[in-house]
Order: sequence, then structure tokens, then C-alpha cells
Amino acid sequence: MLSRSLQRLSAGGFSALRRGLGRCGEWIRARPRLAAWLYRGGESGTADAQYRAFNGWYFSQFDAQEKMLADRPRMEFYHAAIARHVQPGDRVIDLGTGTGILAAFAARRGAAKVYALDHSNILKHARRLAEHNGLEHVEFVATHSRNFTTDGRVDVILHEQMGDFLFDEAMVPNVLDLRDRLLKPGGLIVPSRFEFFCEPVKVRDSRRIPFIWELDVHGYDYSSLERSRPQDPQYYRHAGNDLGVVEHFLDEPEPVLALDLQTLREADLPREIHFSRTVVNAGRLDGLAVFFRARVDADLSLTSSPSDPGRAPNWGYRILRIDAENFAVGDTIEFTLAVDQWTEPDTWRWSHRRAPAREMPHASESGAHESPLASA
Repeated sequence: MLSRSLQRLSAGGFSALRRGLGRCGEWIRARPRLAAWLYRGGESGTADAQYRAFNGWYFSQFDAQEKMLADRPRMEFYHAAIARHVQPGDRVIDLGTGTGILAAFAARRGAAKVYALDHSNILKHARRLAEHNGLEHVEFVATHSRNFTTDGRVDVILHEQMGDFLFDEAMVPNVLDLRDRLLKPGGLIVPSRFEFFCEPVKVRDSRRIPFIWELDVHGYDYSSLERSRPQDPQYYRHAGNDLGVVEHFLDEPEPVLALDLQTLREADLPREIHFSRTVVNAGRLDGLAVFFRARVDADLSLTSSPSDPGRAPNWGYRILRIDAENFAVGDTIEFTLAVDQWTEPDTWRWSHRRAPAREMPHASESGAHESPLASA
């Protein structure tokens, strides 16, 4: 119970902190002199610069590292993947090394050289750990990966760049940049294959937080507040870590997007995804659960699914909130996810509609519903 409470607190705190930093950045950018002093190199408080600064601070903290290292499914997944795919004599890049644990796994597999990259202050502790454990052939490099270069290409790129939304820790641009510049032809990215899910869910009644305009508290009606829908995009997303939030999927989950970093081009990521789901579990639609699965081999995967007892708890899943609507078995729901920037969930918009019955092809009264923010 305590660990679950800490997980929920962690997810909520991380989300609130990032929201606060974003608002702080907006306040700074509105003051050009202050922005010029705080943001070096003409970055002027861009979202990318803010996120780099946030990462540099957050991942330098012991508690952030503890949660990742204590995540048994995560660590078993990476230990097995490296044991299978890093060969003696390989040259390896470990992107975002943190305390250096993946670099250590690779070095102990016999890698000839491991470049362990990180731009947070955790590197001073990583170096101390490497010395304490007698680790050899690892070079810790304090830099952002886009500024890193080496004489000669590498055999393997290791990374753990997945965010709760899969894309929100700049996995695609960072890994593809290293791949195109520094990976040998035929070299490996571990992990490279990902499935992105966006599934309709019913939240347990005991855990559900309705929109305020959906509430009627002992006869006190809040519906008039619908006209004052907040404009903060993060209001329309909830974070979760444990198995007790989602009661069930309304459908049989399947990925809405699959990608392989070995071959992907960033321009290939769609800006709009249309998908439909047939209801197999009747109930109230409360939102879309966003989670991912990473695959290395057919028998080796890692998931952040809200319904999988073996999920990796270091990652939260996110619920894109939807005004409550009930669906019966056999109903079809059509969804659209529109994305301006995959790395910025604040730019995501979602909508759904109940598909008309086949015998009523013109039943437009079935209704279409945009994401709450879009219709505000």
C-alpha cells in the first residue's frame, strides 16, 4: 500500500512540477531581459531548452534514480536485452546513462568501449560507482547526445528515453540523431521496437474524478460551469501508476502506432491517427489510456499498461479525459488523435464519436465529441 501511494504521489508530483516549470518559463519569456540572462546561447526559454534544464535537475536527484533502479521489470528487461545483444568487443553508446547501470551491464558483457552520456550532475556519482565496482572500458561524457561525437562508429546504441507518453522524453529525435551520425551499418538500437496504445477505458468509481461540470453533490448542480472549461491542456490529462485505477478496457487493446527506431524517419510519424474500437466490455467511457510496449525480441518486452500486473511501475500511464458517456457491447467508437508535436503532449487533441448503426447510415445525431480543451 505504501509503495502504491508513493507511486501515485510521484506521478502526480512529477506532472505538477513540470506544469509549474512550464508556467514559470512562460513568465520568464514575457520578460526579455530576464530571459536573455537565464537562457544561454539564444535559447530564449524554448520548450526544448526548458525540458533539458528540467531533465538535468530531475535526473540528478537520488530519488529519481532510486525509482528506476528499484523497478524490477525495467531492470530485468534491460539486463536480458544487453546480455543477448551486446557482444564482446562491441563499441557502445549508453544514451542517458544516469548512475551508469546499463553501461555497467554492457562493459561486463565484454564491450571494448562504452560511451556513457548524460548532461546531469548524476555523472559524478556514476564515476564514483564505476570506480567502486572496478568497472573498466567506460568513458563518462557530460554532454547532450546531439553534441557528442567519436572517432569511428559504434555497434550498439542503448537507451531508456521513453516517457509516460512514450515520445515526451525526445526519444525519437535523440536516438535517430545518434543512429544517423554514429551507428555502424547493421548496428543495433536497444530497444528499437515500440507499440503506442491509446485505449478507451472505464475508471473505477472509487478512483474516478469527474469533470466539475458533471457533478451533482447532494442536489447541488455544477453543470453551469461547463461554459468555463479550463484552457490548461494538462487539466485534461490524469496520471496513474498502479493497477487500481482502470476497471477495464472497453475494447480489446491493440496499438494505434508501431515504430522501429532502426528504420524510422521522424517525418514518418503521423500528425493525425484515426482508429475505431468495438466495445466488448460495456460501461462508461471515461477517457483514453495512453501507454506503451517496448520489444527487443518476441519473448522480451516491457509495458506500462494500466492493466498488466507485470507492468514497469517507474512509468506512469496517462488518461486523456473525456466527458462521460456509456456504451454497450457491440457499439463502435471512432477516435481521432491529432498531434502537433509528439514530444509535447500539450499539443495533442483527441475526439470521438459513436459510429452510427449500419441500418441508420445517416444517423448524424449519434454525435461527435472533441477533446474538452478543443471545444472550450
